[in-house]
Amino acid sequence: MMDPKDASPSHAQRWGYFLLGMLTALVVFAVGVAAMWGYVNWTGGRPGPPLPGTALAERPINESLLDEAWRVIYEDFYGEIPSVQKRTYGAIKGSIQTLDDPYTFFIEPEPAVREQERLEGKFGGIGAYLQVDEQGRIVLEPMVDRPAARAGIQKGDILVAVDGQSIPTPADLDQVTDMVRGPVGATVTITVQRGDETLDFEVTRAEIELPSVSWQPVSDAPDVGYIRIERFSGLTAKELDQALGDLKELGADKAFVIDMRGNPGGLVNAAVDVSSRFLDGGVVLIEKHADGSQKVYEAQPGVTVSPDVPLILLVDGNTASAAEIVAGALQDRERATLVGRKTYGKGSIQRIHRLSDESAVHVTYAKWFTPNDRAIDGQGLTPDVSVESGPDEDAFLNKALELLGR
Repeated sequence: MMDPKDASPSHAQRWGYFLLGMLTALVVFAVGVAAMWGYVNWTGGRPGPPLPGTALAERPINESLLDEAWRVIYEDFYGEIPSVQKRTYGAIKGSIQTLDDPYTFFIEPEPAVREQERLEGKFGGIGAYLQVDEQGRIVLEPMVDRPAARAGIQKGDILVAVDGQSIPTPADLDQVTDMVRGPVGATVTITVQRGDETLDFEVTRAEIELPSVSWQPVSDAPDVGYIRIERFSGLTAKELDQALGDLKELGADKAFVIDMRGNPGGLVNAAVDVSSRFLDGGVVLIEKHADGSQKVYEAQPGVTVSPDVPLILLVDGNTASAAEIVAGALQDRERATLVGRKTYGKGSIQRIHRLSDESAVHVTYAKWFTPNDRAIDGQGLTPDVSVESGPDEDAFLNKALELLGR
């Protein structure tokens, strides 16, 4: 049996326990600090490291306050909480809107992909037009000699499924478009309703070009070429060359009417390339930046269309952006006559930044001016000859032909 005095620790033992306790506390504290640092700076649901070159107060948003708000929502909200992805997209959209610039905005992945395809002028698809009928069904119209037509799909077929996934009614055209499109060379099963039959077709996707230019001789003036430019994509200049060549063969090259009504714009380089078909070098566009620097875009030397050939551009209130670049350059350089109505007035230039999940952010980084240093943003271009709506089927084209007749 031990004496109670022998069971109590000595002074040295007590000091050893104290040091061990302090050491343990320090280790726990260090681990806690490290964990908190990792939690704040590494985890996806909390604030990350500050952006390069910014102080903590200059971060895009106050993440702590955002978290605080969402904790309240989690506690009180009566309804379904959206996914983290939807909340993230919402936060990006809302914060960008505070810039008060209609041309700086965020696009989610699917529409961003479609936008990229429009700008490039091509995509992987089956080669068929999709339209929604009055009953909300998707009606197919295959393009001539494209994969859908070669597989046996016919005009008027009702699309009912893609790769076994049924198409709801009413159908969402954008959603169905994304289902049909895909990588070039990949095979997709297209199920259609044709009368009382349900038919399956294996279609191998091919590269489908989105035409941006159409052309024909003017019916009332067969020596005049009519060219319609829908938008400015990576294929527009090549298509314009084809149009000019075909119209020359048809003898419709004594004058040209280029119709850019409703053209929303597109790629700046495409606008410069199109202008180069009519201008022998010289300034097309002046790009000015916030820091006072500027960049001058010039036409390529040499022309496709002789300066002696009359040129008329048709414009209206929906002629915008890259279309205004072409119109402003040809008007300032006295190469073309603008006929129609005042243009839209979008004189800012955006860079499109692709994000890691294929979404995109458009950011206004410059404004552009015509060769004579005219500002377009918010002002538009005033046509040389104005046209108001009239009884004519196409008062704009008729006015152009009247001017050419003079």
